[in-house]
This record gives sequence, structure tokens and C-alpha cells, in this order.
Amino acid sequence: MEEAGTGWEFKVLPKILLIADDGLGAREGESALALAGARAVGPVAMAVAPAALAHADSIDGVLIEAAGSDDGALTLALDAAAILVAGSTLPVVIVLEDSQIDQVASRLLTGRVQLLCSPTLAERVTALVIALTGKIGNRVRESGDSHDRDAERFNQLNAEVARIAETLARLAKADPSSARPMLLGDRTTGYRGPGAGDGAGISPGDVRQVIRGRRLRDQYFGTGLFEDPAWDMLLDLFAADLERARVSVSSLCIAAAVAPTTALRWISRMTEAGLFEREADPFDRRRAFMQLSTQARDGMRDYWLSVKRAGGVIG
Repeated sequence: MEEAGTGWEFKVLPKILLIADDGLGAREGESALALAGARAVGPVAMAVAPAALAHADSIDGVLIEAAGSDDGALTLALDAAAILVAGSTLPVVIVLEDSQIDQVASRLLTGRVQLLCSPTLAERVTALVIALTGKIGNRVRESGDSHDRDAERFNQLNAEVARIAETLARLAKADPSSARPMLLGDRTTGYRGPGAGDGAGISPGDVRQVIRGRRLRDQYFGTGLFEDPAWDMLLDLFAADLERARVSVSSLCIAAAVAPTTALRWISRMTEAGLFEREADPFDRRRAFMQLSTQARDGMRDYWLSVKRAGGVIG
């Protein structure tokens, strides 16, 4: 059948489990699902979400409206969703507030889960269509559909991350000194800090100065012209690595200097590309820390030193 106004033709109407406590979130979720050409199953309250997710055989995806939910109930629902994602191919879309970034990302930060921070209705619909496109092979796209452009942007993002990963790997391999075993970190905190000699000749102050210079551009040319979240996050994590400091997911989103939803998408892609690593906070299950992988740290160090030796300036 074809849903009027959606631009999609279905053989089977997709069913999406809608989990929401907040009345407004539930209504917005139902509206987005209808516009995406899907049928809402629910809404189901966050407190009973674990049971619903444990018996999700007959659904085609999950939409969680986290705003306004109790932290404890949301934590249990996220744990259940993480189990579902690990054991199935169902797509999951989570709508959250900025204050919930760390809590959600500590459990679900993967390319199969789309995290949307305070999105518009149009952004909800786009995320759902992209999620269902990857799950259900029974629809035909109309030519010129605006969602084609969104999918193309996702493909470009993936290609850009792959290019960055390849470049950093090549730089790391070019320096024989980078072929060192993985270093042990602080056993109390589990943090893998840089070892002796890592980043020799590079001070965290130098890296922070580059970051400040990048932010100064926005004051003179306006925001949005120089968005480069991958590089901004690499710089921030590199500086933190040299400082032996921890960086939460929400803090890294700020360092990316883009909208939180965009930052989370980049963090997920960079993690899947092997450049970032996520580490749970042993003292707070609602938070996770991000750090450079060994490959990324070696690549950043070798790139930095190579530019300095060539007399160049890093920006």
C-alpha cells in the first residue's frame, strides 16, 4: 500500500515501537512516524519499556522519546535497548535533551542508533526514514525525494571518516617509533594515558592554542562557515590525552562546535572507524568518556611533529 503524502510505497507497513513518558514527546513521535509512513506501536511508558523491548519480534524499529523521563526508568530502558541492538538488526532512534547526552551515549553510541538532540519534526521524520531505509527493503523512493539528499550526506560523512582514518593510519606507520605495544593506563581509573615519550616536543598548551585560534575565526566570519567536527574533536582529545584528562561525550560535543545531533553522529562514526574509544565511567553509569585510540593518537603525534619539522603551522 502507499501512504498518502509520504512519498513512499510499502508492501508491508512498518511497525515502530514508540517509547515515551512525556505527552508532548509521544504526540511528536506519533506525528513523525505517520509522516514517515510507519505505524506506531504504543506509546509505551518508559517503566515498562524493558519488557516491551524484550518481546520485540514483531516490530521493525524503535523510537524512544527520552525527554521528561525519570533517570532511573530511562536507564533501564536504555539497557534493554542496548541488548536489543546487540542481538538484532533493528534500527533505533532516540530523541533526547542536551542534558541527557552522557546518559544515553554511555549505553548507545553506534551507527545503528540515531541520537537526536531536541530535534524538529522534520529532523525526526528524516531520521526515521533513513533508519527504515536500512531495515526494510520493501519500498520504492520517488525521484527527487528530499530524503535522498539526507542519505547522500550520510554517505559523504562515512567517506570522510574513512579518509581520516586512512590518513592517520598511514602517518602512524610512516614513523617506526609508533609501532609500540598498547600502553597500560592507571589501573584505578582504567584510563590509558600517554606513555613516556608519547608526544615528545608537543605541549597540550600548543594544541589548545590551535583550538582557540580555530574558534576565533567564528568571531570574524560568523559560525557555520568553517565547521570541521572531526578535526576539532581530534584536537580536543589529543590535548586531553597529553593532559591525561578525561573527556565526557557531552564535553566532546561542545568541542565539535556543531549542533549536538551532528556531533553525536560524528562521534559514532569516528568510533566505528577505530579513531575514538569509549570508556564507561566506573563511578557513574550515566556517563562515558571518549579518548583517542592508539592508532589515532600515534597519527596525531606523527602529523603534528611532521608539520613542525617542515616549518608549517597547524590550524
